[in-house]
Amino acid sequence: MSRASELAYAKIRAHLLSGAVQPNEQLTEDQLAQITGVSRTPVREAVRRLEDELLLVRSDTKRLFVADWSRDDIEEMFALRQMLECHAAERAARRLSRAKITQLEAVNHALKDAIAQTPPDVARFLEANRCFHEAIVDAADSPRLGQMLGRLVEAPVVLRTARTYSLEDLKQSARDHDELIAAFAARDPDWARAVMGSHLRRAFHTFAKSVGPKGGSAGLDQT
Repeated sequence: MSRASELAYAKIRAHLLSGAVQPNEQLTEDQLAQITGVSRTPVREAVRRLEDELLLVRSDTKRLFVADWSRDDIEEMFALRQMLECHAAERAARRLSRAKITQLEAVNHALKDAIAQTPPDVARFLEANRCFHEAIVDAADSPRLGQMLGRLVEAPVVLRTARTYSLEDLKQSARDHDELIAAFAARDPDWARAVMGSHLRRAFHTFAKSVGPKGGSAGLDQT
């Protein structure tokens, strides 16, 4: 991608993840060009990439919309994410150095600081949470894992972010991270895999509560 296209991609993606748009909301290339400050050609290139990442979708009439997901969609994405991130946690437990574990502790400390704000600073929480999980995937030392997870991790977040979490949900996420760090420090891949699995299943149920019963077609609303 050109430099202008990379800029457009970054700005559009940030706009989608910010909560400024609703699932199923229609967007136009002119709108996106205004948001990004670049011409329509790099916007088109950026949009194609975001369609590949499942953050934007086209209708049969080629109109562009913010992606929306049913409960079944979300469940499948979390099931796939669980398989991959559990594998990443297992690999990371064998590879993380003491220095890298200390970095994870610092990231989770920042996440706890975000939760401690009144009200909790959800933007900072999300950023720290992203950094924490990315560090685990990086430590797994598997480029294939990183590529596959890239499409699964933030697609649900654009539709229902941690703004829907209760304070207790946020605190539980931090506790899960503490236990993952303990598993890494013990170099116990089975423990790390088990904690990551329960952590992601809990996250799935938090997302799914607002969507309705399995098989329902209602989409997630953006907050």
